[in-house]
Amino acid sequence: MAEQLNLSTLKPAQNQKARKRVGRGIGSGKGRYSGRGIKGQKSRAGSHKMRAGFEGGQMPIYMRLGKLRGSTSKDAMPIGPFRTSTAPVNVGSLDRFDDGAEVTPESLVEKGLLKNTKIDVKLLGNGELKKKLIVRVHAISATAREKVEQAGGTVSLLKEPKPKKRKKHSKPKPAAPAAEAAAPEAEAPEAVAEPEQAEAAVQPEQAEESAPEES
Repeated sequence: MAEQLNLSTLKPAQNQKARKRVGRGIGSGKGRYSGRGIKGQKSRAGSHKMRAGFEGGQMPIYMRLGKLRGSTSKDAMPIGPFRTSTAPVNVGSLDRFDDGAEVTPESLVEKGLLKNTKIDVKLLGNGELKKKLIVRVHAISATAREKVEQAGGTVSLLKEPKPKKRKKHSKPKPAAPAAEAAAPEAEAPEAVAEPEQAEAAVQPEQAEESAPEES
């Protein structure tokens, strides 16, 4: 006969392990400091709250490691508000389109090649293309354009490429002014010599005119 169920026969469904009582002296089995060590943040009640990766205030390892730079790197740090990025799609992935179909950012999302249309799309030339497609993307590489046109398709850009700015080189100063400045200096002695010659030519005539008067 089954044992009658009453308050004296109640038992837990599973064996329960008694909670370890700490902080009850040296004889409690956990020692003088109850397993917390001597002093410090981890020994205080309710104050041991540190985020993952916290290293006590020193420079954490994720900031000590090197960073990859560049607009095409997924791990690149965002430097400035003018950094641009594009979503790459290779030519070999366009085989899932039907012949003569139109390839746009919206159609790429429908085919599962893009997650959304928030980022500009750039078509790259990795892979082979054997279908005639009408490609309309924001940017395209020279290799991808060549492969699309060889297959009989056409390419049109949704955003015009920005022209590259040429660096302005400072022109060297012409040397002509220096030569002109030196020329008058060379001509100056000749100009000074002309009045002296004129005076010398006048003096003999005056001497001849004064000679008869003395006689």
